[in-house]
Amino acid sequence: MLNIALFGPPGAGKGTQSEFIIKEYNLCYISTGDLLRKEIAEGTRLGQEAESIIAAGQLVSDEIIVQLIEKTIVTNPYSHGFLFDGFPRTYMQAYILEGLMIQHNSSLNCLINLDVDQDLTVRRLLERGKSSGRSDDNETVIKKRLQEYNEKTHPVLEFYREKGILRNVDGNKSIDDVTGQIKDILKEEMKHSLYNVVLFGYPGSGRGSHGEALAEKYGLEYIATGPMLAEEIEKGSEIGKSIESFYNSGELVPDDVVVQLIEEKIEKSRGNVKGYIFKGFPRTLVQSYMLDGMLKKRDSKISQIMEIEVPTLELINRLDKRRDTDKKKPYDSNTQKILMRLRDYEETTLPVLEKYKSLYGSVTIDGAGTFEEVFERIADEFKAGMNL
Repeated sequence: MLNIALFGPPGAGKGTQSEFIIKEYNLCYISTGDLLRKEIAEGTRLGQEAESIIAAGQLVSDEIIVQLIEKTIVTNPYSHGFLFDGFPRTYMQAYILEGLMIQHNSSLNCLINLDVDQDLTVRRLLERGKSSGRSDDNETVIKKRLQEYNEKTHPVLEFYREKGILRNVDGNKSIDDVTGQIKDILKEEMKHSLYNVVLFGYPGSGRGSHGEALAEKYGLEYIATGPMLAEEIEKGSEIGKSIESFYNSGELVPDDVVVQLIEEKIEKSRGNVKGYIFKGFPRTLVQSYMLDGMLKKRDSKISQIMEIEVPTLELINRLDKRRDTDKKKPYDSNTQKILMRLRDYEETTLPVLEKYKSLYGSVTIDGAGTFEEVFERIADEFKAGMNL
């Protein structure tokens, strides 16, 4: 998850850069001004309360502002992160945002400050005033606004400087140069955030081999439930014995056993990996909520959904050939079992894929061709998702 606050005086170009950041990093935009206008337009309780305060010539209280921000966070649980524009404006609001982030098991990654010389800011706003028709775009009002901005925001910048997350950008440069500086900052920030990929595809699509190769190449942890369960059986652990008993009785291994193993693997690898690649989990809608919860617990979430697509006849051919290798699975023993496994994936796991598509979007990889050809397609999509 990527949470950013964007700062800068009037005329610094926050609007232009906000549009870029939201689109490039798929973040939810939080502007207190926009939120207030929306609530007032919709006639909500908070909107009516804010409207009466504004009509009386008073400033809307932090109590109302924080409720609006929290409402936005709560109603966007699957966002890749949030971009705060115009908040926090004061030292007290900085504390409010800290508390709000903690309450939602998250934190602010960085505050990006567009640092612009006052003379340039005045020139930009005066130029804007020629076409905007805004009465406040005159030199007297502009200088007063800049003075007020500097007085109120200097303590906020110091607050985040002391936390070590203040990132200054030279806003005197061209739009493209400023955008480039911001991209460099966020690329560095994303190195500290887990990048989590879920691989989907019918049995025989190559999820396992490509998932392992992707994890090895880019420093991620590969999490596949099948091998994890087999490893416990081979070790002869207590949990392995219970797994074997489920296998022998023809039952599915309970979710609580699977989740325990995944949690243990995640904990052991924390701090040493850039993220996780999940294969074979989640298989069901129930398991998808479990994965969401496990990642949320660690202030993370799914970053990318990939589906490897292979024609059905090719899948059957691959699985039929696999039965004569050391990679064979129990369902590879005959064509009837293969077809049952494919149908089980379609009925049980495709709904999970559809859920994630609606929440995060997904990329479809053509799984036909050599291993190298398919892996190159997967790696290209992965790098694009990570902005590498």
